[in-house]
Amino acid sequence: MYAHKYTYSILKVILVSLLLVFKINPLFAQGDWQLRSDKEGIRIYTSAVPDSKVKAIKVDAEFDADASQLVALIMDVNSSPAWVYHTKSATVIKQVSPSELYYYSEVNLPWPATNRDFVAHLIVNQNPDTRVITIDGPAVSGMVPVKTGIVRIEHSVGKWVITPAGPDKIKVEYTIHVDPAGSLPSWLVNMFATEGPMKIFKGIRSQLQKPVYRNTQLAFVVN
Repeated sequence: MYAHKYTYSILKVILVSLLLVFKINPLFAQGDWQLRSDKEGIRIYTSAVPDSKVKAIKVDAEFDADASQLVALIMDVNSSPAWVYHTKSATVIKQVSPSELYYYSEVNLPWPATNRDFVAHLIVNQNPDTRVITIDGPAVSGMVPVKTGIVRIEHSVGKWVITPAGPDKIKVEYTIHVDPAGSLPSWLVNMFATEGPMKIFKGIRSQLQKPVYRNTQLAFVVN
């Protein structure tokens, strides 16, 4: 009887955990992606998310680089205003390890919208067999006090998937779903859904050519 109750408790915990994952990460539970743009080797898709007015976004492209270069760029949070669309500032607030950190960022929005900010948790993992790298970047709460005049983003799920595609070549897929909080005009939401991803991936292509990233080899990444 005790074993039965113990097994039931474990199953209940697993079920609740799975429900939380799908609730928090709705874009990973659906795959009805619609191609919205295909320019300069950068493809942008959108998909409806249950119980959300804002669509999830997926972007993919190939880059002439190795995995270490892109991971180094993404983890170099201080450089993100140079290539992440409308980023006003970004600062590491806790460096857990070379492959894990927390950072605070403010997003600059055009008038009449109010700037947004968030705290994200970046975690790098690599499959030792396939060498595929995933970088999760969910928003987290409680690490930075809410600031007057800035709307805090509490719900955001983002994920990078970096796959080897040949010598010094990688395929990159980025998926994200953000609840921007508050009210935003539809033209602004659409701008961030189409123009934003294109500029981000163009920015990545440009940044990867810089010597600081071209000459990078990370100890925790196998190219």
